[in-house]
Amino acid sequence: MNAEPRRRPRLAVWKFASCDGCQLTLLDCEDELLGLADQVEIAHFLEASSASAPGPYDLSLVEGSVTTAQDVERIHHVRAVSRRLVTIGACATAGGVQALRNYADVAEFQAAVYARPDYVATLATSTPISAHVPVDFELRGCPIDRRQLLEVITAHLAGRRPAVPAHSVCFECKQRGTVCVTVAHGTPCLGPVTHAGCGAICPAYGRGCYGCFGPSDSTNFPAFVPLLRRDGMDTLDVVRVLRTFNTAAPEFDAASRKELDR
Repeated sequence: MNAEPRRRPRLAVWKFASCDGCQLTLLDCEDELLGLADQVEIAHFLEASSASAPGPYDLSLVEGSVTTAQDVERIHHVRAVSRRLVTIGACATAGGVQALRNYADVAEFQAAVYARPDYVATLATSTPISAHVPVDFELRGCPIDRRQLLEVITAHLAGRRPAVPAHSVCFECKQRGTVCVTVAHGTPCLGPVTHAGCGAICPAYGRGCYGCFGPSDSTNFPAFVPLLRRDGMDTLDVVRVLRTFNTAAPEFDAASRKELDR
């Protein structure tokens, strides 16, 4: 008697408000993606194919933030048909750059930009996926790192938790032998409070970290912000550097608001 063929886990990739960069990171895996396709059934991935199979799905990767009422409905549907849901990228994990709207009057923006703002349906805020549904794992970055993405998918196939480090970019600088730009040159750098994953690219080229990967799991802003001031930043500089890719991340948001309250 022939044994039944093993059912491959079903993968879905979803887009919300975003630039598609994190989905492109998956497509850029190229050779690894070919191997992955042998291990999983890619049931829904509109960036790669218009073919779409209905759920349920074993693993859903979600890119983008929630910015419309339709997004709210759709993410609840995605959660309902997904055994595990992983958010990928700064938009999905922290609202993205579009979360800058959270600090302003969206109606004012609409009136200034659009001739008929009444046709524009949007929420006043841009929020991460976890603000609306339970999330099994968050993969940070703008965009995400391909190695970490492959680790997340591989870990799911193996039934284990992804081995993604939670330490700061400073550890990556030490691992690659990069001299600290803050200590050596007085360059403002978010490395001490930023999640690892990029490989410390900016410090390797003499620039301070911009915080693309959001806050690390252990941040100490009361001790960190005075270092930025020592290196020449004023209040508005500090607020601006915290309000970029991950502005709605609770740690960055709280630190920027505290600066404005000084």
